Amino acid sequence: MAAGYGDMLRTRYAARLLTGTLVGRLPTATAALAIVLFARAEGGSYTLASALSATYGVANAVGQPLLGRAVDLRGQPKVMLPAALLSALGMALFAVVGLEPLPVAYAAMIVAGFFTPPLEGGLRALWPSVLKDESRIHAAYALDAVAQEVMYAAGPLIVMLLVHEWSASAALLVINVLGVLGALAVVTSAPSRQWRSEPREAHWLGALRSRGLLVVLGAFFFVGSALGAINVAAVAYADAHGNEMISSYLLSALSAGALVGGVVYGARQWAGSPETRLRAIIALLALGYLPLITMPGVIAMTVLAGVAGVFLAPALACAFVVVDRHALRGTATEAFSWLITSFGVGASIGVGIVGPAVQAGGARAGFAVAAGGGVAAVLVLLAARRALSAPDTPSAVVARSENDRNAAVEPGFSAGHQA
Repeated sequence: MAAGYGDMLRTRYAARLLTGTLVGRLPTATAALAIVLFARAEGGSYTLASALSATYGVANAVGQPLLGRAVDLRGQPKVMLPAALLSALGMALFAVVGLEPLPVAYAAMIVAGFFTPPLEGGLRALWPSVLKDESRIHAAYALDAVAQEVMYAAGPLIVMLLVHEWSASAALLVINVLGVLGALAVVTSAPSRQWRSEPREAHWLGALRSRGLLVVLGAFFFVGSALGAINVAAVAYADAHGNEMISSYLLSALSAGALVGGVVYGARQWAGSPETRLRAIIALLALGYLPLITMPGVIAMTVLAGVAGVFLAPALACAFVVVDRHALRGTATEAFSWLITSFGVGASIGVGIVGPAVQAGGARAGFAVAAGGGVAAVLVLLAARRALSAPDTPSAVVARSENDRNAAVEPGFSAGHQA
């Protein structure tokens, strides 16, 4: 698999697109922690900090599929670069204004979240045209998940270092400038400028007509809620131990565990269908969250956080393949963006719930919320086992597109009508 990764990265533009996307997504990856730290530094309560972070997350979740559909219709540069600039300006407004007046702070969170460019969905839509080989594409999905965990491991440390050296507001500004630069690296590349989505069936539901996709979205809503809860619970755990850096230890350990899990997962070929494998991986992920409720000392807690993260990257990598298999024709960016949306909405709801839970019951209650999210994700996959069966054989009248290996078309709609 190391050779497979190397072969994939040596493909022209692959390294640039992967790196640009990761850097461009740094604001989103660090938003939950950065917003909470900034709100607390400005004198806000955990409940207010959670509400602001949840507002950003919900706006992000609403914007991703809408911007993803716009990308499928209009191309990447015309949508992603203006969106990246508007998102950064929204966060800059929040950093300058602070918590007063509060309506302006909420408006800034809405702008910053809604206009977050759909870089992640866009990258996965680009891979087929860039790599042109199924084995390389699957290697790209695995490496993508692993690379994200490097970002999620480094992100909290970068935020904490910026806060320590300068201020929480400076951390927000620097992270978002980096985000714009990452988006710029992607949209100025030839593959991004030349990419066009395949024609799609006209329907207001778009990618959501796929039953299999809906099941994955439901499961990852709860996975997201678990991770959102852990972000706030980690800060509360750190406060209880009198050292704010502890939260970065826990979150970085969580991502480091996911990094290790992703590398191991990508080191071999797996038998069976991706749908069956996804159920098993999510069950193991949920099992890893339960010991966090015991809240031992800092060293042991950091180890438990690392173990809890081991199955996150494999879950993401497997979900990418499942979404790819179930996405309808011409909805590649939108389908992947809906996965991000589901994850983001779940994280925002998790953050919104865990704030009052931490106020009432401390960090232990926060980690209990996370464990509950993991269990709920497993239940969704088990309850919808039939809907998430392997996709049917594509119709022979539909050409297989470079962006949609499933090439499914919703019955009852004419191919002459395009959205």
